[in-house]
Amino acid sequence: MIEVQNLRKQYGTVAAVADLSFRLSPGQTLVLAGTSGSGKTTTLKMLNRLIEPTSGRILLEGRDVLSLSPAELRRRMGYVIQQVGLFPHYKVAENVAVVPRLLGWPADRIRQRSEELLQRLDLAPADFLHRYPRELSGGQQQRVGIARALAADPPVVLMDEPFGALDPITRTALQRDFRQLENLLSKTIVLVTHDVEEAFALGDLICLLDEGRLQQLGSPSELLFQPANDFVRRFLGEQRLSLAYRILTLADALPSLPTEAPAGAPTLSLPPETSLQAAQEALLQAPDPATIGRVDQPTPRFFQLTDLTAVAERRLRQPSAA
Repeated sequence: MIEVQNLRKQYGTVAAVADLSFRLSPGQTLVLAGTSGSGKTTTLKMLNRLIEPTSGRILLEGRDVLSLSPAELRRRMGYVIQQVGLFPHYKVAENVAVVPRLLGWPADRIRQRSEELLQRLDLAPADFLHRYPRELSGGQQQRVGIARALAADPPVVLMDEPFGALDPITRTALQRDFRQLENLLSKTIVLVTHDVEEAFALGDLICLLDEGRLQQLGSPSELLFQPANDFVRRFLGEQRLSLAYRILTLADALPSLPTEAPAGAPTLSLPPETSLQAAQEALLQAPDPATIGRVDQPTPRFFQLTDLTAVAERRLRQPSAA
């Protein structure tokens, strides 16, 4: 779907991005992560030619993007930015309809598409279509921005710190909706973030950059448990334990869990694919603080909160994760 070959952006003697290559299949989400000034946003903007590359190739569905006009290219790529960028003098309906109108869609199709997207983003069309951006909260504006990026059904969506300006509660809710939104499931997405937890929550692949150079390209699990170098280890830093909770599942913990629960203890059943993070939250929310977790399988296994911590810490101590 998207292939980047030896991409480079040079400003005088400084390489903002140096010889970057990656390949994304349809439906995958790639997160561009790294330190400030690492080249994340420069890379993103080169994909749709808001910044022209110095050298290298960008292929979109097998076609070199340089063979497409910037206008044609950007109509095939949705774009969501941190500042939302809604037109303040347009109502929500008009903001969402910008690209479909440029493409000549009939009014009925535009209205149907706009209503469908707002509904899926928990914005009731009857309540929001006729509002101006100034009448929306930050989270609502960002949802409208996502709807606008998806309106023309582009195969690729670029997102530059889409949740960075939101408060933590709203950001967490939008991240959850992002993973569940049906309209995004089939899209190829490239997303920039400086937030490690967000990168691990949203990315199928993470491209970790520092000073314009690729440090590691891999799955969240590969970066955490098979770091390529000291920079990767330092970048994840003190968040490694919480990230392990997010990645590891009860299935990973099975060999070390007992087959019997303490006598008389209430139990809470969870499937083996439950993440350690979700299992921890489930136990903490159980009405009885003495509740023991039970892994649902032919031979049940049982766990307490301390067992989950031990599993995560043990995995991080293994040589490949050191």
